[in-house]
Amino acid sequence: MNNKIDERAAIKKVTASIYFLQICSILLAGLPMLVGVALNFLHRNDVQGTWLESHFDWQIKTALITIAGFSIGGMTFGSVVSLIAIVGTVAYLVFRVTEGWSALRADRAIGE
Repeated sequence: MNNKIDERAAIKKVTASIYFLQICSILLAGLPMLVGVALNFLHRNDVQGTWLESHFDWQIKTALITIAGFSIGGMTFGSVVSLIAIVGTVAYLVFRVTEGWSALRADRAIGE
């Protein structure tokens, strides 16, 4: 029983760390985002069937859309489209991390 509690606490720390990596991506050019999504896929089986599964799905979707947004911003660099893409992507990322972090701290699934 105690081992199961330790496992849950450890995977919750992984989930929190991924949110942290996602927010760090704003300043560090997206590399932490790639590390975070790799951790999501590495630990995905550990959260299957738990309330943390919704967080992993949320984080993966956040990463994919953020990477796409930053890519569009980079490909159109120097234009108004680039500015809109980058500002919109950062706002999206901050919103998603804030929502996810808030739900994680309350020990609830996303959307509850």
